[in-house]
Amino acid sequence: MKFLKLFLLLFIVQTQAQQGGMWIPSLLQGMNETEMKNLGMKISAKDIYDVNHSSMKDAVPQFDGGCTAEVISDKGLLLTNHHCGFDAIQNHSTVEHDYLRDGFWAYKMEDELPNKDMVVMFVVRIDDVTSKVLEGVATLNSEAEKQKKIQENIASISNSSPKEAWQENKIKTFYDGNQYLLFVTETFKDIRFVGAPPSSIGKFGSDTDNWVWPRHTGDFSLFRIYADKNNRPAAYSTENVPYKPKYFFPISLDGVKENDFTMVLGYPGRTQEYLPSIAVEQLVNTLNPAKIEVRDAALKAQDRFMRKDQAIKIQYASKYASVANYWKKWIGETKGLKKSNAIFIKQKFELAFQEKVIKAGKQSEYGNLLTDFQKNYTEIKEYALAKDYFTEVALRNTEILSVGYKLYQLEQVLNTKGEQAFNDRKTNLLKGIEDFYKDYNANVDAAVFEQLIGLYASKSPKQFLPESLVNVDVPNLTSAIFSTSKLTSLSNFQILLEGDSKAIIEKINKDQGYQLIKSMADAYLKNVVPKFDELNLKNSASQRTYMKAILELSPKSARIFPDANSTLRVTYGKVKGYKPNDAVTYEPFTFLDGVMEKYIPGDYEFDVSKKLIDLYQSKDYGVYGSKGKMPVCFIATNHTTGGNSGSPALDAYGNLIGLNFDRVWEGTMSDVYYSPEICRNIMVDARYVLFVIDKFAGAKNIINELKLVHPKHLRKAKTL
Repeated sequence: MKFLKLFLLLFIVQTQAQQGGMWIPSLLQGMNETEMKNLGMKISAKDIYDVNHSSMKDAVPQFDGGCTAEVISDKGLLLTNHHCGFDAIQNHSTVEHDYLRDGFWAYKMEDELPNKDMVVMFVVRIDDVTSKVLEGVATLNSEAEKQKKIQENIASISNSSPKEAWQENKIKTFYDGNQYLLFVTETFKDIRFVGAPPSSIGKFGSDTDNWVWPRHTGDFSLFRIYADKNNRPAAYSTENVPYKPKYFFPISLDGVKENDFTMVLGYPGRTQEYLPSIAVEQLVNTLNPAKIEVRDAALKAQDRFMRKDQAIKIQYASKYASVANYWKKWIGETKGLKKSNAIFIKQKFELAFQEKVIKAGKQSEYGNLLTDFQKNYTEIKEYALAKDYFTEVALRNTEILSVGYKLYQLEQVLNTKGEQAFNDRKTNLLKGIEDFYKDYNANVDAAVFEQLIGLYASKSPKQFLPESLVNVDVPNLTSAIFSTSKLTSLSNFQILLEGDSKAIIEKINKDQGYQLIKSMADAYLKNVVPKFDELNLKNSASQRTYMKAILELSPKSARIFPDANSTLRVTYGKVKGYKPNDAVTYEPFTFLDGVMEKYIPGDYEFDVSKKLIDLYQSKDYGVYGSKGKMPVCFIATNHTTGGNSGSPALDAYGNLIGLNFDRVWEGTMSDVYYSPEICRNIMVDARYVLFVIDKFAGAKNIINELKLVHPKHLRKAKTL
């Protein structure tokens, strides 16, 4: 036991030294601020978050619901990742004007392109409302009753809390339901496309290099926020004007060196750092392998068509990238969890936790938690696997099934809510369906369908399969559906939805493609969902209690941060290389030399434009180069995840030094377990962004908007 205590102590100290964690910006004062200053930060917590004065939080919006961006000029100019703006770039692209291939630059504001439905959301204020949300909850018996009361309280508080007319109140849960924070937000709805490099820069390395270090990707794009004449959010209008931000980031021309302090602000999506060991074991050995296999099959099927046809490549570029992103992430996550011995470490933690429970005399309150986890996760395993197969095959990766599922939902609305609700849903469905079919190819989908339905029929738990997929002849089923189903074209889909509800239901139920997804959905919703939800609710309740116990039984100095939940967070660390494997050491910087070393003429992932080659050969780097080289990317120990894409990477003074866009492959398991040895976030160097805008694109109008600074020069001058 002495060895165990020493092991845990060393583990905790080591983690502290490497700064893992995603922290709430309104709660940085105290331990976090002290630690950040000890690491080299020269600003205060109030410079990051302040309710009464402009601060960095006012320059970091959530971008289009899933990424992060930063304001970099006093005219509302936004910087985010190329992959975050990818859908917009794709939507503006045609075979004749392929902005994915060639890039796009607005050399004057009149050339900036509007983007339908794109939004950015800023946080105005954060308030703790935990006691109000949990009022009247403790006396309730069942978990379902508790959750219902919590939701009622949340709705009441959201409606009654003060805000401006154009703002929103959003309440989010932290520490698995042990804390609740109110976010006052404002959302801007007129966002225009300003610029992006060609994919040969913005997506250099594409899927081969995704989640990989060393990296050489100029992963950035530019947008602009427009507001009404009062500087408030407004729908797109030619009368709108560039937004005047409360704060924007200066950009450092000095770059970074190893061990420099770095800080990342953004909206990390979801982490599960406090899962019990049995949940992690299930993830590693059962759930991740299944999802990886499904996406691997889908990607291979799509890739065969994309390599042969440029129009299909444009159609499927965004979808392919989306599927590939988490496919590769899950592979790296599984590898990292195994390499770092995460399951074993969590088991050791649980032994120590149980000892703390006994020592504190809390057996009646916390003594059965680990036993409950073991029982419920064992029981939920087959249901969780069936859920992942249905989600991956039917809802995410087979398009004919995903669009068929929309019709299934339409039929359910009629059955449960009646004619008016049916008509409203039908109208909304028809409004958006053209965008779906714009990027749809039935031949590609048929190839994906055949592979994925084969996996579903053979690998998903047999007891939950619909009769239609028992001993199914997959090639014949594929041929029959894609030769007859009206779900394979826009015009035929629209025909299905002509007439009254009775006629529509009759037509769709005769369609063989719809018949299949209906049988799959019926079986899933009847045989899987109820039991999964029941067991998942038990696990959620146990997880909340487990988190409460960890908070209660840990010393005050323990660094216990809340899991990510798409809310604004701060993470900090240092520029640092790492050793992924024996005899392999990675430096923390890459340069344009590496782009040229990877260059493969004509290759869709590693091609390089003549203009970039010319700039490289002439070493025409302007003020952005360093010692005759052009920096491209760097890595640090900042703890990031999905949603941090596009996040600003800042120096000790709060100047922009880079743009977060990825993590190293070996460290993607940081969503479940952060290891200081191998977890690194990847950032494109701000100097490379400026170099591409200035020297490659010649967009001096954009450069002239920015505030470029030399903080290191100023510090030297002050010490003379």
